[in-house]
Amino acid sequence: MTSEARPSQHAPELRAAARHIGRRRFLTVTGAAAALAFAVDLPTAGTAAAAELDAARITDDPFTLGVASGDPLPGSVLLWTRLAPAPFQPDGGLPAERVTVHWELAHDEGFRRIVRRGTATAHPEFHHTVHVEVAHLAADRVFHYRFRVGRWVSPAGRTRTAPAPHSRPGSLTLAAVSCQAYHDGYFTPYAHLAAEDVDVVLHLGDYLYEYAVNAAGGARNYTDRTLPALFNRETVTLEDYRLRYALYRSDPDLRAAHAAHPFVVTWDDHETENNYAGDTPENSVPPEEFLLRRASAYRAYWENQPLRRPQLPDGSDMRLYRRLHWGRLAQFDVLDTRQYRSDQAYGDGAQLPGPDVDDPSRTMTGASQERWLLDGWRSSRALWNVVPQQVVFSQRKFDLATPSRLSMDAWDGYRASRRRILDGARDAGIDNLMVLTGDVHVGYAFDIKDDFDDPASRTVGTEIVATSIASGKDGSERPANWNTYMTANPHLRFYDGRRGYVTVQLGREAARADYRTVPYVTRPGAPVATAASFVTEAGRPGLEPA
Repeated sequence: MTSEARPSQHAPELRAAARHIGRRRFLTVTGAAAALAFAVDLPTAGTAAAAELDAARITDDPFTLGVASGDPLPGSVLLWTRLAPAPFQPDGGLPAERVTVHWELAHDEGFRRIVRRGTATAHPEFHHTVHVEVAHLAADRVFHYRFRVGRWVSPAGRTRTAPAPHSRPGSLTLAAVSCQAYHDGYFTPYAHLAAEDVDVVLHLGDYLYEYAVNAAGGARNYTDRTLPALFNRETVTLEDYRLRYALYRSDPDLRAAHAAHPFVVTWDDHETENNYAGDTPENSVPPEEFLLRRASAYRAYWENQPLRRPQLPDGSDMRLYRRLHWGRLAQFDVLDTRQYRSDQAYGDGAQLPGPDVDDPSRTMTGASQERWLLDGWRSSRALWNVVPQQVVFSQRKFDLATPSRLSMDAWDGYRASRRRILDGARDAGIDNLMVLTGDVHVGYAFDIKDDFDDPASRTVGTEIVATSIASGKDGSERPANWNTYMTANPHLRFYDGRRGYVTVQLGREAARADYRTVPYVTRPGAPVATAASFVTEAGRPGLEPA
């Protein structure tokens, strides 16, 4: 990590302001907020009143980073794009002026049956990103969308609305993805996912990595291009994070997946900094320095993801946890296990558990998010209660010895917090609990046990862990620790170390998970295959090979 070597990357006046304001409020105090331009809900009056750019002056394609949609609701879709004729420049190739963007939503790919059209403003304060919330639409419908600026027309995207709240859909097919380190390989799994027939994609974190990317693109080993030197440093400032999203969105396979399916996103750590916990950084930097960095990361995340207005950050805080429904078939409680967690116990990493992991005052979710989750379960009328989140929920012993080392960054390091979640699911009568997880760059399938140390204990749910898109490079079907993990964790039903994604079909009678893997990502063009499939019956938790 190089955080300590780069504090001067923040403008001196911003660091000076931060030092004189309390840790949790320094970005929401008026003076600092105005200077940072982070805590505003809309661009400030002066900049919003600035001249509008004549679209005729845009001589190069502004839609280089594609289109996206997200968070489908029964009567609404969220559409996203960013204007960037020169995406690898800090200003994206546009002046600090407003741009009027036209959008269209249609029933058909040819845009002959237009459902709705309108305009939105791409503000320079939001790096010329556009978030359009289209309301009053029919439920459970597929739509096609596109944007236009001057003579330029964006690629078309495909999205959909969710079913009506009290409807009973027969099925839903989702994909779960995570961990896409650009410097570790090509995003080939996304090319295959773009062609899959899925209703929604759940991104479980590590959409980007803060680490430097060299001129050859790391393991991509480019011979046909040279990446600018500005990527060959760790992300710390708002400009750094914005440029890194531009680099990642320059990947054609990622753009194809976004255009093909609506995404529901949540972050893990690398969108900000490796293994940070709440307002505690990985390295020993002053707290105001880290919260400046976190505010920058959160701001860039919202700008570059298909997120709705309630997720707009307020300084160094951002309400990312939220609830979505698929009629009465599924409820999705999307968690944030980074922003509110207690610091990792025993210095983080793989450690023998001690009293701290069972300390009820330590939390993975924070008290407010925990109450929100448990209250949502008590009022749920869904057949499947799905929890998209970041780090491994089930117990995962690393050794055959007793006691065994556990991950202090995962729920194993917060066992009292996990116990409250499991007890809350039981008390709410949740029969079909499914946890979706990313983070670890491998595919796992777990039976969630009431007591993980007792193999005969009641199975209370299913955990599906999606492997990485590229992080970890090519991987292998059976990593060196495969036998140890499978023996030490009898509730672990599957373990594969290759890259890919998971598709899950939720039905009225059962759910089926298919682990889709590619043999390599360090060169393009890998085929995809199904490594394993599992089924869990409604009302009978536990995984069985399909």
